[in-house]
Amino acid sequence: MDGTNEPVGEWGPFERPLFDDPSARALSRVGVVDVGSNSVRLVVFDGAARSPAYFYNEKIMCALGAGLSETGILNPIGRARALAAIRRFQAVAAQICEGPLTAVATAAVREADDGPDFCEQVLCETGLKIHVIDGKEEARLSAQGVLLGWPGSYGLVCDIGGSSMELAEINNGEVGARVTSALGPLKLRDLPGGKKGRKAYIDATLDQLFDEMGQQPNRLFLVGGSWRAIARIDMERRGYPLHVLHEYRMTTKAIRDTAKYIAKSDLENLRQRCGVSSNRMALVPYAIDVLKGVVRRFKPRDIAVSSYGIREGMLYEQMPDKLRRRDPLIESCRFAEMKDARLPGFGKDIYNFIQPLFKGVKPERRRLIKAACLLHDVSWRAHPDYRAETCFDNATRANLGGLKHSERVFLGLALLHRYSNKRHGTRFENLYALLDEKTQHDAEVLGKALRFSAMMWMQKDANMGEFRWRPKKRELNLRLPRSAEPLFSEVAQARLQSLATSLGAELQVTIKG
Repeated sequence: MDGTNEPVGEWGPFERPLFDDPSARALSRVGVVDVGSNSVRLVVFDGAARSPAYFYNEKIMCALGAGLSETGILNPIGRARALAAIRRFQAVAAQICEGPLTAVATAAVREADDGPDFCEQVLCETGLKIHVIDGKEEARLSAQGVLLGWPGSYGLVCDIGGSSMELAEINNGEVGARVTSALGPLKLRDLPGGKKGRKAYIDATLDQLFDEMGQQPNRLFLVGGSWRAIARIDMERRGYPLHVLHEYRMTTKAIRDTAKYIAKSDLENLRQRCGVSSNRMALVPYAIDVLKGVVRRFKPRDIAVSSYGIREGMLYEQMPDKLRRRDPLIESCRFAEMKDARLPGFGKDIYNFIQPLFKGVKPERRRLIKAACLLHDVSWRAHPDYRAETCFDNATRANLGGLKHSERVFLGLALLHRYSNKRHGTRFENLYALLDEKTQHDAEVLGKALRFSAMMWMQKDANMGEFRWRPKKRELNLRLPRSAEPLFSEVAQARLQSLATSLGAELQVTIKG
């Protein structure tokens, strides 16, 4: 172990990247179809690392479950649209996937009298077999999707679809108790009794769910399109600067305030400002009533939005255990380095060189330092005038798992300083406020350390010398081998001095050998 509870072997704290392993490469192009009560979606995952990229993503709002409570059958118009969508998805997948699609259907299809007939029609016309899963299996897969992004998490996963809502407990990376309910907004919209009847039904159902699940004082993970729409509205209400839904955090008070905000807003105007579809916005007033009840009963420590759900859970299902245990951030950064850096593998050398500057940092900061080292050269193709901003934009908006928003900004600032001494005057300054001044400064130090290191060496396994940093005495010493003397030019010296200045350190350079 290296002090961060990570095994240390030939690759040190980085470990050997598993996407070079055949069992990981086998996951390199996986297609899944999710036939939901409100939408039908195709996602093709690419990149066999622990945090795969979305190679293709298409959604059709079919509303299969609309009117189901009254008629007992799938919405006929939605059924025709879903069939057309699946026919298209099969044709697309035949061109881009290396294996067959995996398809699941949830509440609407499993509850409708004509659900089996629909699945048979899909099979006959497209050749795609749809696996109709029950509510508890839906809850399990959604929870596994959350674990794709948050390995080892504790909390309650709440997945809302059009016709149902599932809860699943996760503890130390394992899925525990699971329940399902009919609290989907399409179902609630069709309930008799108006607002009063709907409230009574929501309250009674949530009371029953609470009795089954018990106290859940940890994090509440929100999965599903209606929750994401509410998160977008919460961002709009707050004037929140980083419009990335995954890992967006809310409090119970924020939920209450956003519910009031929705109630007093013109929904069409709000929809346009938040970029929410008309079909989705029509369901938001029903969904927010459910969410208020969930947080009132379970009283979570905090609330996090997860863009990962049942589709990602289906991918997680296919991963070997050794891949599941890996850090999704480090794996995705390692994959990016292998694909885009000029010298794949050099990030590990830079990490080893600069880590004396960061002795004693907590594990959550150390993983960000590793990530920055791996990503330090992946944007080299950008125009020199825009590399710094490109780095920041990539880090804050890229598909990187296991990152809080503040950590995205920290990583972005470090990579910005990889190419620029200054961070002011960019179009991203409103995002810096997600970090306090000290954390912004720490990101600057990391970025300047990367900037100097990349200036000095462009060869794997080079003799890079050694940093010695005495923070109490504010002394920074760099010992260089004689072979590095020609590289330690005027520009390299200036970059090292800039690092020392940011550290508030007296600099000494020794060349030996």
